Amino acid sequence: DPDLPFLGVHLTRMIDGSVTVGPNAVLGFAREGYPKFSFNLQDVAEYAAFPGFWKTMFRNCQHGLTEMKNSIWKAGYLEACRKYCPSLAIGDLLPYEAGIRAQAVMKDGTLVHDFLFMETARMLHVCNAPSPAATSAIPIGEMIARKVAGCESSNRLRNQTA
Repeated sequence: DPDLPFLGVHLTRMIDGSVTVGPNAVLGFAREGYPKFSFNLQDVAEYAAFPGFWKTMFRNCQHGLTEMKNSIWKAGYLEACRKYCPSLAIGDLLPYEAGIRAQAVMKDGTLVHDFLFMETARMLHVCNAPSPAATSAIPIGEMIARKVAGCESSNRLRNQTA
């Protein structure tokens, strides 16, 4: 779905010749919840206290429920995968390690699809970097360095002393 900042079902050939399918994107109930059924009450309470969370949930309820179902029920995920590779069988789908990808959400419930920078008097904050790999990509680092250099030249990030 192009309205969502996630890849959806996709096939990736790995270096060893194997092929991975996925990943899907589901809400994590723990910020560092790598095991499938991780839960952290404090993290969930913080999500629930943010107004944008509820707006996002209501706006994307059907899609989110489908992704959660497919995360738990292998046959549902197989059906989605067969749109791209009809010959897949249930035995072809093996568990794979989970990854965690943060997703920035605005107060109005809008999912942030692109980079989001916020500047303060002396700092540049990278609030959203859409791909986990992008945070270590050299061109992205160069772009951030140019932004910082531009801020320094306009004295927005200079050391302010009284």
